[in-house]
Parts: sequence; C-alpha cells; structure tokens
Amino acid sequence: QVQLVESGGGLVQAGGSLRLSCAASGRTFRTLHMGWFRQAPGKERDIVAAISWISGATFYADSVKGRFTISRDNAKNTVYLQMNSLKPGDTAVYYCAADSGDVMYTAEGAWDYWGQGTQVTVSS
Repeated sequence: QVQLVESGGGLVQAGGSLRLSCAASGRTFRTLHMGWFRQAPGKERDIVAAISWISGATFYADSVKGRFTISRDNAKNTVYLQMNSLKPGDTAVYYCAADSGDVMYTAEGAWDYWGQGTQVTVSS
C-alpha cells in the first residue's frame, strides 16, 4: 500500500503561482511513477502531469504545457507540481497519484494509489 498526502492548494489570483506537494509513504518511492490529476466541478478527473520512476521522463497535458512543472525528490519521498501563470480554468481539486507498474500510462484507471485531493481556486 501507498499513502499519499497532498498540500499546497489554496486561493490565488490569475497570473499567480502555487506549488503543490505530495508526500508518499508505504513503498519505495523511487519505484513509483507519480502523477497529478485534477477534477473541476461537473467534469471528469484528467491527468495534468506525470513523471516516470524509470527514466524520469515527464508528461504534461496540453493545457498546462509551459506553465506547470512536475518534479520529484526521491530523498524526501515527495513529488511537486509547480504551477505558474495560473488561469481561472485551472480551478479544480488536484489529486496526487502513484503507479507501481513498469509502463507509465496517462489514463486515470491505470493509477493504483490516490491522495485525498487539494483544492486550487484561481480568481479572475
């Protein structure tokens, strides 16, 4: 089992920045793919960014490319999501996810473990 705890959400004005953190426990962190998903009211939960444990390769949704950066610190068992140039459309509950497989998929159903979510609200 893996436990994930997110932090860093909050209210920010458009154009501002936030950094989300996700602390993992219960399994060797360095062997987990880590990802961030988000779900806005009335919408499905979609992937935002992910980082592979094997190659360090990253994936970003088109809507956040150039604005968000995912990174991981294996010594601290933590993954981060730096969010810059935030827009009202980024408002959502952000979830941290972990996957123990060999291949990193972007589909929500492929991820094994989930955090409780943290609210990000961007005002215009």
